[in-house]
Amino acid sequence: MTELALGPPPYWAAACERLAAVDPPLGRIISSYPGMFLVSRGDPFLTLARSIVGQQISVKAAQAVWQRFESACGIVTPQRVARMRLTTIANAGLSLRKAEYVKDLARRFVSGEVDPQRWPALDDEAIIDELVRVRGIGRWTAEMFLIFNLLRPDVFPVDDLGLLRAISLAYRDGQPVSKADALSISDRWQPWRTVATWYLWRSLDPVPVEY
Repeated sequence: MTELALGPPPYWAAACERLAAVDPPLGRIISSYPGMFLVSRGDPFLTLARSIVGQQISVKAAQAVWQRFESACGIVTPQRVARMRLTTIANAGLSLRKAEYVKDLARRFVSGEVDPQRWPALDDEAIIDELVRVRGIGRWTAEMFLIFNLLRPDVFPVDDLGLLRAISLAYRDGQPVSKADALSISDRWQPWRTVATWYLWRSLDPVPVEY
């Protein structure tokens, strides 16, 4: 298990200072949440497996299913999950399709097709490309992983409805914004779009999500 970070990502303070300087509305949001920052939680396999388990069900239901899955596994590792029968995984409360997805993820970790050791040398798009080859992982899930697990500094998940709503409220007086509008606004935030996104999410919900 990856140890929890005790402080912000190394780029956080510089990014906040720069974003506040180039974008006063965002600067006001940043100043509203002092002492808060993005934290990475969990190791890559567990994080991705939990994201699959939690798809299209409530947080409470996802936690219950995950606990049953953990009990069935003993210790949740790629090697262990890859050896499990689909019926055993499904009996923990996963749909058969999700069981197939989790098993596919485990097999790819075991084979090295998905290899966290390579990721420090890869750019964001290369990691996304690697992850979306796994059944059940789309681009949005991969982008959430880059933000919340890998702490990549310049991820902009333009398909995220919450982010689009936050941009609408902060920059368009609540009028809808298109993805093209959002991308145009985000240009000024590079190379710190993860930080801007995180604070825009906070403007909707002060409680940080734990991905």
